[in-house]
Amino acid sequence: MKKLFLMIVFSAACLQCIAQAGLKPIVAKEYVLGSMAVAANGKSPNIVLSDNDWQGVKRAAKDLQEDIKMVTGHPVSILTDQPSSAAIIIGTIGKSKLIDDLIANGKINVAGVAGKWESTLIQVVKNPMKGVDSALIIAGSDKRGTIYGIYELSSQIGVSPWYYWADVAPQKSSALYVIPGRHVIASPAVKYRGIFLNDEAPALSGWAYKEFGGFNSKFYAKVFELILRLKGNYLWPAMWGRAFIDDDKLNPVLADEYGVVFGTSHHEPLTRAHDEWKRYKGGKWNYDQNPQQLREFWETGFSRVADKEQIVTIGMRGDGDEPMTEGTATALLERIVKDQREIIEKVTKKPAKETPQLWALYKEVQDYYDKGMRVPDDVTLLLCDDNWGNLRKLPKLNEKPHAGGYGIYYHFDYVGDPRNYKWINTNPIQKVWEQMNLAYRYDANEIWIVNVGDLKPMEFPISFFLDFAWAPEAIPVEKLQEYSINWAARQFGPTYAEQTAKIIDTYAKYNGRIKPELLDENTYSLVDYREFETVVNDFKKLEVEAKQIYNQMPANLKDAYYQLVLHPVEAASNLNELYYITAKNKMYAAQGRISTNDLATKVDSLFKRDAQITNYYNKVMASGKWDHMMDQTHIGYTYWQQPDSNKMPEVVFLAPTEVSPSKPSLGLTIEGSKNFWIGSSTVSDKFPVFNRYQSHTSFYVELFNRAQGELKYEVTAPSFILVETFKGVFTTDKRLEINVDWTKAPKGKSTSKIIFKGSDGSKITLPITVDNEVKTDKEGTLFVANNGVIGVEAINYNKAVNSRPALWRDLPNYGKTLGGVMPSPVTSPSQGLNKNTPHLAYDIFIDEVGDFTLNTFISPTIDFTNTDGLKFAISIDDETPIVVNISKDYNNEAAWRKSVAESIKIFKTPLKFTKTGKHTLKYWMVTPAVVVQKLVLDLGGMKPSFLGAKETYNIN
Repeated sequence: MKKLFLMIVFSAACLQCIAQAGLKPIVAKEYVLGSMAVAANGKSPNIVLSDNDWQGVKRAAKDLQEDIKMVTGHPVSILTDQPSSAAIIIGTIGKSKLIDDLIANGKINVAGVAGKWESTLIQVVKNPMKGVDSALIIAGSDKRGTIYGIYELSSQIGVSPWYYWADVAPQKSSALYVIPGRHVIASPAVKYRGIFLNDEAPALSGWAYKEFGGFNSKFYAKVFELILRLKGNYLWPAMWGRAFIDDDKLNPVLADEYGVVFGTSHHEPLTRAHDEWKRYKGGKWNYDQNPQQLREFWETGFSRVADKEQIVTIGMRGDGDEPMTEGTATALLERIVKDQREIIEKVTKKPAKETPQLWALYKEVQDYYDKGMRVPDDVTLLLCDDNWGNLRKLPKLNEKPHAGGYGIYYHFDYVGDPRNYKWINTNPIQKVWEQMNLAYRYDANEIWIVNVGDLKPMEFPISFFLDFAWAPEAIPVEKLQEYSINWAARQFGPTYAEQTAKIIDTYAKYNGRIKPELLDENTYSLVDYREFETVVNDFKKLEVEAKQIYNQMPANLKDAYYQLVLHPVEAASNLNELYYITAKNKMYAAQGRISTNDLATKVDSLFKRDAQITNYYNKVMASGKWDHMMDQTHIGYTYWQQPDSNKMPEVVFLAPTEVSPSKPSLGLTIEGSKNFWIGSSTVSDKFPVFNRYQSHTSFYVELFNRAQGELKYEVTAPSFILVETFKGVFTTDKRLEINVDWTKAPKGKSTSKIIFKGSDGSKITLPITVDNEVKTDKEGTLFVANNGVIGVEAINYNKAVNSRPALWRDLPNYGKTLGGVMPSPVTSPSQGLNKNTPHLAYDIFIDEVGDFTLNTFISPTIDFTNTDGLKFAISIDDETPIVVNISKDYNNEAAWRKSVAESIKIFKTPLKFTKTGKHTLKYWMVTPAVVVQKLVLDLGGMKPSFLGAKETYNIN
């Protein structure tokens, strides 16, 4: 009895493990005792179905038939209610006679599956019925449960959900076995999980018309299949100039047959597409003035599909997805909702609560809710982000349950202020995880739908969004890297999975710093912290890595690798270099460099390369299959809306008459300055101070020619100064790195000079300062000053002080630079400040006293609690912490636009230091959900930059 009890406990524990982690690998390439061959000895088992099962199940079974053939080369037959000695028996509990007979005869145990939402049992059974020696049973709790089981097997034998949409080649195998055991796919955490095709012109629309003749049932069949293979179940169809139901009467019929729940977007009530009002000559889109026509419009529209599985959008916005009125017309909107529900009851002849509905609190509609408007309790409240991936509102913890639940409408693509972002993927999964983890923990889990724009090129974040919606507990932040590696392995195999995953995560991080559409020549600093050149060099390094793997990929995987990995890297790398060279061109022109025109020509070349990259994606890759999918303009924005065509940035060409010297002439500029010096002169701007404790070991000067011809140069410097080359010849530009040999440098702080002589007779003197002061208390793991600034990556804390249940949680590779840190759980209560309050400690060393400013880089999280703001606190040593409210000054449009455009909020806190030496900078938790990325203490030398000063750790 005790043994039986332990077995029951163990089984329950395993089921819980499965529920949290999703289905682990169940397909092996070698036989183990009790396993079932999907492919062996040149053959595969037949598929057996019951005639009375769902059409969607039968259709998915045909996909499995093709998948097995693609992977193994073996033809497979589909049999209806006929035994086969070896079989894959597929069916829905309560619908399939085959499955119900297996249950009745005790051949399978569906406890924990039957009656659940979208759950599946997969199990190898010996002698399940007469004439069958061995069978793989796929039994679903409902239609989609069965379909997901089918596609789970397809995925595990080597067919990617992206086999069509990204040309991922199946991973061939001659031997495949499903291991023994009772494999359960538990119900998803989020009930409805889907995508919204939006802002679909010119890319997706151009491709769809080229490939299918429009957004018709042929097009949507591919979309439905993808959603189901990704374990999604919900779709908002394309809507700008499109009408899902009206464009092709088969669209909703096929959606229902496939098993995809459809709806209409947040501003399209009762299944009516926005474009249909225009098509059928609707009058005023104003319920106050034109209620009868609107009611008739909604009723006739809903009547077309009332028998289909859908979620009905209720409510109303103004024409063209704009506010309905100025201010909040609560009484009017309440009347609209009441009348819409009466239409639902009239058409369905059922109580309205029996038809799933949602009310989207999008933009100004949230104001209605915040000011007290309510809808019937059965309606799902669809909460929204700010269009830039930051949730605006979440349910309050411990509030009275809302029967219809809460959902989230999220964005990977957007058209609107402060700038459209539609071109390539700019959505790091680390950010998606951080925000959707909030949704999950605050129980907004009825619906998750994400605006994916053209669908491509959002393949990776779409996969993550739907996987995370299914099983959030299976993907904690610590497993995000593992997730990326596994995803890469599923597409390209294990050989390059780790390197490929790193490339995908890194390019998304770089693109997530600022949307490419917002990028220009002024985004990054050209002269301070080597910022712009570092960004460009990092992108180019990533491009080299991606191309190396691409060149080693088998031919059948190159198209997939290009579109999923290499294209977003090389396209973004080229764009960043385009703006970098544009910035240099304008600075060089101001300095009179002879190389100015070379850079103008290079800008033109990079602009043309952008077009070549686009052409390759559209016309060459996959033999032109995806023509138009990269038609989206992305260069030349002047305000939020996209330009009609890409426009090259303006550059400067110096005419011969504008080049002042007639013969070679030396100019010099220094790191950190756009000024320049010529002739016999002394550099008047301050050159960075060399410090033995700084992590940045060298600084540069640039010599340049102001006319055609060769220039010789010679450098004279103290013996402890290391110059890259002390003499040489150049024609355009020459950068020289300067460093210090600390074994020879004079002790203490000293000044000296470096002299640069040119063959044109010029002599330019550069004063330098070297700080070789040794301080024993400065040794160790400290952050030290470097030219008037201390830079700290938040994730590199010296100590994390926790106070259970509140703990600090690292978010590696999150945000704009190295990572982020946040309190966990995100549902923790607000903290009172005392010595035991959770805080992060950073040991710093300062050489001077005074009043300084700490710049704290915080993710642009919105106060989703809609209370008095999200907060953190700052202190030095044991002083009283200073509380900072990250929401207080971000309630106006200008501040919000800046925070989302720059993907950061920076808070300035004045701090007073009364003694030099070692101090501990403390960052305190006050409220949860605040993510800190970086801390920069300005000691008087902080320069303007987009990413903030680099980290200044102690190298000794």
